[in-house]
Amino acid sequence: MKLSKIIFLAGLFLLNFNSFAQNIPDKPNPPRLVNDFAEILTVREKQALENKLVTFSNETSTQIAIVTVKSLNGYDKASFSFQLGEKWGVGQKGSDNGIIILVKPKTRQERGQVFVAPGYGLEGVVPDATAKKIVEHDMLPLFKRSEYYSGLDAATNTLISLTKGEFTATQYNKATRKKSSHLPILFILIAIFFTIFGRSGRHRSMGHNLPFWMLLGMMGGSSNSGSFGDFSSGGGSFGGGFGGGSFGGGGAGGSW
Repeated sequence: MKLSKIIFLAGLFLLNFNSFAQNIPDKPNPPRLVNDFAEILTVREKQALENKLVTFSNETSTQIAIVTVKSLNGYDKASFSFQLGEKWGVGQKGSDNGIIILVKPKTRQERGQVFVAPGYGLEGVVPDATAKKIVEHDMLPLFKRSEYYSGLDAATNTLISLTKGEFTATQYNKATRKKSSHLPILFILIAIFFTIFGRSGRHRSMGHNLPFWMLLGMMGGSSNSGSFGDFSSGGGSFGGGFGGGSFGGGGAGGSW
């Protein structure tokens, strides 16, 4: 191949790359961990998530960035997440301990998209199968009801606990699998209960029926809350900004 053709193709590649790179949002100034470009969160919800993630970043140096966008601008959700993480430098240089949570909400014209992308340094802590579980268990059931804050709160709680070593990816995968496997049994028990109750002909107050409340407790235990416990924080400042972390292609996503 002639040298001139090689130079031409290289220039064309760089032009296309730069063109796509311009479709990735610029790093926020001042820096923030919660960037709601799609405007799906209230001011209080954004602040609550920001406080939690800033406190976590200050304590551990691990940075979880939430980014919502109105459009993926021609990217697939995975590529958009990787490009964004690289451009912003989420996580610390050398440690690569950043995580991107990307959300493009559902519209009348397009499906909703979500992707969880851990940096190089966290791919072992949050492997692809676990990222998929977080998407499917913690976020999608709530996103389908437009409960974006609840889904993001649950997912960040899980990621915080994983990266702090409070439980492992294997333990999380087993826990979510057990919760899912209880649902068919739960529905059978509810059906049996209402069948018996309906045949009894009695009109007792259901609020005082102990088995009914036991069933409600079971329902709560298998709900898609996505949280292994509440994580509260007193806020803080993200004045230091992103540290220059890198992303290598790990993670998983979903749509609704």
